[in-house]
Amino acid sequence: MRYLYIAATALAVGTLVGASFTGSHLQGGPAAAPAIPKEMTSYRDVVKKVLPAVVSIEAKAKPSKAKPPVRKNASADDFRRAADKDDDSLGFGCGCIIDARGVIVTNYHVVEDAELLEVTLSDGRKFTTKDFVSDPKTDLAVVRVQAKADLPSLQLGDSNEMEIGDRVLAAGAPFGLSGSVSAGIVSGKKRSLHVNTVEDFVQTDAAINPGNSGGPLVNLEGKVIGITSAIKSRNGGFEGVGLAISSNLVADIVNQLLKDGVVRRGYLGVKVKDVDTEEMAQRLGLKKPRGVQVTRVLEDGPAARADIAKGDVIVDLGGKSIKDTPDLQSVVAGLPLGKPVAVTVVRDGKSRTVEVVISQEPRPTGPGDK
Repeated sequence: MRYLYIAATALAVGTLVGASFTGSHLQGGPAAAPAIPKEMTSYRDVVKKVLPAVVSIEAKAKPSKAKPPVRKNASADDFRRAADKDDDSLGFGCGCIIDARGVIVTNYHVVEDAELLEVTLSDGRKFTTKDFVSDPKTDLAVVRVQAKADLPSLQLGDSNEMEIGDRVLAAGAPFGLSGSVSAGIVSGKKRSLHVNTVEDFVQTDAAINPGNSGGPLVNLEGKVIGITSAIKSRNGGFEGVGLAISSNLVADIVNQLLKDGVVRRGYLGVKVKDVDTEEMAQRLGLKKPRGVQVTRVLEDGPAARADIAKGDVIVDLGGKSIKDTPDLQSVVAGLPLGKPVAVTVVRDGKSRTVEVVISQEPRPTGPGDK
């Protein structure tokens, strides 16, 4: 438009027609710059909605029983408080309220070995509670507090709807700095870090550090699409790879914990290893690496009763293709108990399909289980 203005002005010096042409453009002036979408300039509205429902959680035990949390994997966040802590403090993390009646979701490793939890809201209110149940195999826990009135809460979103590149915010208390928020995008989906038995992580580049554990990862609607759980790091700090347990997995586990206090999962009764190299696939009669090879069949388990043998490669279960060990664990955990399902195995290069009846784990997952 500015180019047209200059050209028309020059033309006006020579002719009357040019002057008329110039005048019509001068009346409008230069076009206004396109408006910048609000979410590009500030996340304030989302943050105002989210932060009141984010809590800090300090796990406490009697001094005689206090012990530091065990770091099980160098890739996992140990989530210790950056500041000094009392002798009876086990650890520090976050959680988010998902029900106004005082239901909070957090990580199992935040409440592990605790006898008492101290929950602090963003407005400074404090609650102490012994009412919590957990599922170590997904690193999730549900905490309940008793409040006189409804508490601010967040809604669980659908993590499957998120796409790589979508903007997200992580809220929590990195290094004990409560009320902190970092921004990023969804960097990956369906990630597995091999730190939990059942995994479905959303990967993000939003800054996540020790203390963020149990805090929400939210979309720009303020809905929880993940619960921050771990960081992939060489030094225990932020390096751009954060992992949050997907909200769809969270919803399933939370519903079971609230209903029964434990999580009951399907059980196949095998030990397996991934078929992850071309050489291994060729040796087992597969065209490409896929599935899991059975290394042990547990006595009197569903697999043994279905005539699945050591050396078999499981490539499909219940109509779902099996890619690797976490995939098998996830599929088995979600299958109905006591009902036959088809399992396809490759034995000596030949494919065969048998029926297996998934049974319940020998011991339901509950508080104290590892």
